[in-house]
Amino acid sequence: MGRLQDKVSIVTGGSRGIGGATVRRFVEEGSKVAIFDVLPEEGEALAAELRGKGFDVIYQTVNITREEEVKAAVANVIGKWGRLDILVNNAGIPGVNKFAHEVTVDEWDRVFDVNVKGMFLCTKHSVPQMMKQKSGAIVNFSSIYGLIGNIDLPPYHATKGAVLMMTKTDAICYAPNGIRVNAVHPGSTMTELFMKAAESYPQGKQAYLDMMKEKHPLCLGEPVDVANCVLFLASDEARFVTGASLVVDGGYTAQ
Repeated sequence: MGRLQDKVSIVTGGSRGIGGATVRRFVEEGSKVAIFDVLPEEGEALAAELRGKGFDVIYQTVNITREEEVKAAVANVIGKWGRLDILVNNAGIPGVNKFAHEVTVDEWDRVFDVNVKGMFLCTKHSVPQMMKQKSGAIVNFSSIYGLIGNIDLPPYHATKGAVLMMTKTDAICYAPNGIRVNAVHPGSTMTELFMKAAESYPQGKQAYLDMMKEKHPLCLGEPVDVANCVLFLASDEARFVTGASLVVDGGYTAQ
């Protein structure tokens, strides 16, 4: 029996990177998974690959900033599988790298729409089914930048702090319904987006990797390293864990 045997999960931003690694770990542990994303080519390819291996996976194109799309997509998952056990709010964007006084209102709103409102909408439309079941697990993606500051990405930092506080509040609100809500805080992880940033670094890819490795005493993370922590929080092994922050950063914030 897998650690998520016969559970039904939604993973937002699940087409690639940490989200894709989470989808892979979840199906390996017995879960049925719905991928929500805005990358149909990559999402469909991942779903098809996993179905070819005998796993039960679907992909749905969902803009998580649009309530009607979220509502319909969640209803489709429940209609297909009859329940909803796990929601992973992974989808997010970094936004602009400007100091606060340089950021436009539209640029600020865009990051909050995806990283905060999107998480809120997915939670809003997933929780009622979990309340009926008297059980459920929600894992929200914050960041080390929801815990510490840095000289970049002010809107992103603000959203990840908001995610942390929403996690704690929802954990308290829904505990009487048997629903757990926790946050993960990844450090630098070698996703496609991370490698793209490395390749565009003015001093070159290796210089970027060396610089980032210096900041993480242990090592840089792989997507599966974070996915394994999400798996723990989503599983019944974490049945006494709610409102918690699981930092997955190779020691970055320990300094």
